Amino acid sequence: MHVDFPSGGVGGFDFIFNLFPVIFVIIVIIIIVKLLMGGAKYVQNASSPRESHYSRIVAKRTEVRSTTNHHHGENGAMHPTHSSRTYYYITLEFDNGSRKEFLDVKNLYGLVAEGDNGYASIQGDWIVAFERQPMESRV
Repeated sequence: MHVDFPSGGVGGFDFIFNLFPVIFVIIVIIIIVKLLMGGAKYVQNASSPRESHYSRIVAKRTEVRSTTNHHHGENGAMHPTHSSRTYYYITLEFDNGSRKEFLDVKNLYGLVAEGDNGYASIQGDWIVAFERQPMESRV
């Protein structure tokens, strides 16, 4: 017995098979855009001038980003690979009371403490140096 479906396919499978490539292309475009935006942000920060500001460290935080990838082993079985990266952030408070969080790209996180006062060298969204000074020695 042969059954004809009015949709032209078997139970709507044509719709799913047509939708899959569209979803795949959208995901690839999103990944490419995110990579381009990250690269543009890096270039923007790297080409920004370094500025030194007297400030106080008011907060420190970390952010762990994890990824899991799957690959085929020698026996054909799927093996997950996990990786993670920790990003370190330092928040500065300036003389005018404003605060801004900076990405620590020079491993300063372990060398400074909340409450430290000094001259921070910033470059775009990065903190690249911090010279601690007591409040009394401020010029």
